[in-house]
Amino acid sequence: MAGAEHPSSPIESRADLIEAMARGCKPQSAWRIGTEHEKHVFHTNPLRPVTYDGPQGIRALLEGVQQLTGWEPFFDGDNPIGLRNNEIAGGISLEPGAQFELSGAPQEDLHGTAAELAEHMRVAKAAAAPLDIHFLGLGVTPTWSVAEIPSMPKSRYGIMAPYMEQVGTLGTSMMFRSCTVQANLDFSSEADMVRKLRVALALQPIATALFANSPFVDGRDSGFLSFRSHIWLNTDAARTGMLPFAFEEGFGFEQYADYALDVPMYFVIRDGQYVNVAGESFRAFLKGELPQLPGEKPTIKDWEDHLSTIFPEVRLKQFLEMRGADMGDEKSVTALSALWVGLLYDDISLEAAYEMIQPWTEGDREHLRREVPRLGLDTPLGRTNVYDFAAQAVGIAEAGLVRRDRRNAAGKDETIHLAPLEETIRLSQSPAERWLAKFNGEWNEDVTPIFREAEM
Repeated sequence: MAGAEHPSSPIESRADLIEAMARGCKPQSAWRIGTEHEKHVFHTNPLRPVTYDGPQGIRALLEGVQQLTGWEPFFDGDNPIGLRNNEIAGGISLEPGAQFELSGAPQEDLHGTAAELAEHMRVAKAAAAPLDIHFLGLGVTPTWSVAEIPSMPKSRYGIMAPYMEQVGTLGTSMMFRSCTVQANLDFSSEADMVRKLRVALALQPIATALFANSPFVDGRDSGFLSFRSHIWLNTDAARTGMLPFAFEEGFGFEQYADYALDVPMYFVIRDGQYVNVAGESFRAFLKGELPQLPGEKPTIKDWEDHLSTIFPEVRLKQFLEMRGADMGDEKSVTALSALWVGLLYDDISLEAAYEMIQPWTEGDREHLRREVPRLGLDTPLGRTNVYDFAAQAVGIAEAGLVRRDRRNAAGKDETIHLAPLEETIRLSQSPAERWLAKFNGEWNEDVTPIFREAEM
């Protein structure tokens, strides 16, 4: 059952909080690539969002995928809310607005990532076709308001949504109408984690510009190239952002734990049920002072759950999660992982990327985070702009993938998966800018053709 606790030890000391992240350290030979992506779902006859229940609903879609894969469903109450592949890590889950998410299994190379994604899309579309369910590869649903999107029956979202309304202006837009693609990568040591985290944080706005793919909202030009990224600028500042403290001398697992302790809680899971503790302090929980659970102290699983409710541009758990990109088409999903693998999994590339970001101040990083959602590749920085840094980052990543020299059956190395980014650099236009050209041209300012052209 979703939400049921795994057996977990009580937290005995501060060291336990740190160990929950530090045990992610692994030798380079054990590094893997995890890719997660979310897809909007929609009906075409007529064009509308997809509900959970009903003969053409999300529940029916999950049942169809289950029949084709044999994956096991997991539940919230009596409602299936996802599927697990019990043979290898990975599975399918639902976001609040029915975004259909694949959490990919750890892959040894990007060819495995691409193959996994292709198989997932084959199965998902086979199950979806009889239900008139289609998948849309965009960062934000281009038409429907939050109020028009049916909510999925997941208890944690019933806690999060009201709290989001209190702490930001677009938190529910993040929940119900945004989609991202995320790359999850490993580290070998605390020092390796720190170096990778700093590079990934600084370059996250560069990735946002390269993958910008959400220019429309409520049926019109939003004024942003990545409205999804703009949404995150207006979502609960206590748990989002660029983590400036990560660039301070002495940063490591302990300092991240201190930050996480001060992020307000959402929930605690007890007896398979979500206890609403939104806004409460994990520090109080450590003392047994949560009003909702008086005298009770947290377990390691409670801490891990709490770490999963923090949403900075790069999140640290037992691996690093790159969270800055809009969802796109199938090739762009693998391209996101290709960019970060090329930058972070090769020592020479990691050093080159670190040198590139070294001159940037905290003000520079915040400037990029603030302006890129609107200006994308044209965002100025110093005497140049984001386009130049993006081109440099893609070049560094390509060199890193060449040195990795991981070949597919046809003898091609992993650089083939950078093709969407090379096209963006060649055109000097993000996907969002290409959609806007159509919107202002052949579409006559009608956004609905995007449901056909951006369908996965």
